Amino acid sequence: MITKKICMLGAFAAGKSCLVKQFVSSIFDDRYLSTLGVKISKKDVSVGDRPMSLILWDMEGKDVYTAVNISYLRGAMGFFIVADGTRRETLEIALDLRRQALEAVGEMPHYLLVNKADLATEWELGRDDIEAVQKTGLRVFVTSAKTGQSVEEAFISLASDML
Repeated sequence: MITKKICMLGAFAAGKSCLVKQFVSSIFDDRYLSTLGVKISKKDVSVGDRPMSLILWDMEGKDVYTAVNISYLRGAMGFFIVADGTRRETLEIALDLRRQALEAVGEMPHYLLVNKADLATEWELGRDDIEAVQKTGLRVFVTSAKTGQSVEEAFISLASDML
């Protein structure tokens, strides 16, 4: 079986841990527990007819007081940057983390997940913001860790790109 490491990068409380939990266990828990360092999960999937084991590194969120430990990206074959649609600044943080990641480890498959689609009426990000990111060539999924919207699709798409 092929094993691939995927890292989750983004601002604190953007929903990285909830997205991983939704993908791995189909569970949503709205209690906020900040990740310290990194939490590692695993899920076996099939991409086409190929079995894969995905090792998911849910990394501590970035804010004004913390920096992401880019060394956790070593050995990764892909990554997600996660933004919270209800907080505009998380998109800027995600895009900055993308730049840092690519500088540290080079080009590899990666996507932007704009999370919290279930809270669309509270969003600070608009269609124009997402389209501007897409114009740079970055693939974007609008997700909801709560409802599961586009979560499985995003992870399987990244897994497929890593083959």
